[in-house]
Amino acid sequence: MNSMVASCKSKVAIVKCEDYQEEKVYEAVRESVDLLGGIGGFIRDGDRVLLKPNLLSGKTPEKAVTTHPSIVSAVVRLVKEAGGIPCIGDSPGVGGLKRVAEKTGIKEVSDIMGVKLIEFDEAVDVENKRGHIFKRFEVAKAFLGADVIINLPKLKTHSQMLLTLCVKNNFGFVVGNRKAKWHLKAGIDVNFFAQMLLDLYLLIQPQLTIMDGIVGMEGDGPGNGDPRKMGLIFAGIDCVAIDTVICQTLGIPSDDVYIIRAARQKGIGKTELKEIELLGEDLEKAKIRDFKLPKTHDIGFHIPRVLSNFIKNTVTSKPSIDHTKCRSCQVCVDSCPSQTMKTINGKINIDYKTCIRCFCCQELCPEGAVGIKRGWLSDIL
Repeated sequence: MNSMVASCKSKVAIVKCEDYQEEKVYEAVRESVDLLGGIGGFIRDGDRVLLKPNLLSGKTPEKAVTTHPSIVSAVVRLVKEAGGIPCIGDSPGVGGLKRVAEKTGIKEVSDIMGVKLIEFDEAVDVENKRGHIFKRFEVAKAFLGADVIINLPKLKTHSQMLLTLCVKNNFGFVVGNRKAKWHLKAGIDVNFFAQMLLDLYLLIQPQLTIMDGIVGMEGDGPGNGDPRKMGLIFAGIDCVAIDTVICQTLGIPSDDVYIIRAARQKGIGKTELKEIELLGEDLEKAKIRDFKLPKTHDIGFHIPRVLSNFIKNTVTSKPSIDHTKCRSCQVCVDSCPSQTMKTINGKINIDYKTCIRCFCCQELCPEGAVGIKRGWLSDIL
């Protein structure tokens, strides 16, 4: 296991950056990395460096669904300055990488800066010696070809996991529809999914993570929430520590985030502020007030089996289709792990008896037509 777990304290840098003006972003990103010791501490001359942004789907940058192109551009500059050879890769949830990269502005960065785009479309089976439960993973072949991995997540809410931050961004290394298999298991046991994400993180082990929190997402993310200006960049080596600091910044108890709770139980990364050395901006000054969580924050995964069906249908939140927005593109039907969505008389319907509440449909809908409906008893309670 690398030094991020073995060291006494994990370092997390917080840097203010008010907007996405390219030069401002570059200076802020460089400052965040300099606080960690400088880019030369992560990259040697000639290193093949894989940049992994969040490219969930083909949405424009102002939607705050994907890592902003100015963040990617800034990191490319830093990598080249250190003598590294950068490339950009991901496995989008909807659409191929080329189309998504064009819509999100990442292809323009690739073209201008002469950086190769790598679609994660070929999987290899890899042993995971660090894993606590999951000892093997099928991941993108590009993982094996990189000397250095730089993780570039987007700060967003997530209707299943509450937040999608640094640890979860590594899920993009799972190729294509293999993600659906894991989401199917997650709908049954979200803690199982959290442990899988942590074990996958221990396999990928990005050498550096830089979080785009300049404009994040609140509400019913990760695909169709509301952009929220935060003006922050976070950086570090320990993804769990960065996620913990972000929870503090947003005023969210870290135990409410399944991934951090599982990390604390397994002793993965640093999950307490006293174990983290904060660098740069003062945490109190960086805090975001009145951050809106997804409606699924009330969802109950730890309930007695005898009550599970009743609670599932009356208390927990569920996906709901707005047919005025839906254009029956079939993305939700094709991505539904439990095959619970079907087209009937030209309209997409959800069978709630078999719906596992994984919210893949809400996450991937390109039209924002899948919302979240709270159980009627939840409102009463």
